[in-house]
Amino acid sequence: MSARPNRRDNGPVQLSEDEFGDLVEQALDGIPPELGRMMRNVAVVVEDYGGSPNLLGLYHGVPLTQRTTQYAGVLPDRIAIYRLPILARCRTHDDVVRQVQITVVHEIAHHFGIDDDRLSELGWA
Repeated sequence: MSARPNRRDNGPVQLSEDEFGDLVEQALDGIPPELGRMMRNVAVVVEDYGGSPNLLGLYHGVPLTQRTTQYAGVLPDRIAIYRLPILARCRTHDDVVRQVQITVVHEIAHHFGIDDDRLSELGWA
């Protein structure tokens, strides 16, 4: 990874797609192994934007708590992490690292059936 990027002209932190992807991978590596093993059939992707410029990530799928015995033969759940809104929100490289971690944990929590209210209580909103 290159040296810590600086803001240019008070704009967003500049980070390449590869550098940002590395931060997402690091955040995923920080998930406790016992939870990671429970995340089967989940694709985590990095995209530039979601449906809103303020959306940092999105879980698409059926949370584990809502699955029944009828849940089979479906496409993988999908967690999208949106690069440009995260970069636009952050002032420093350290801010980006922290926001990526928060966003990854937040979306993984949705996979486990944890709602936004509970995530807010836990400090992961």
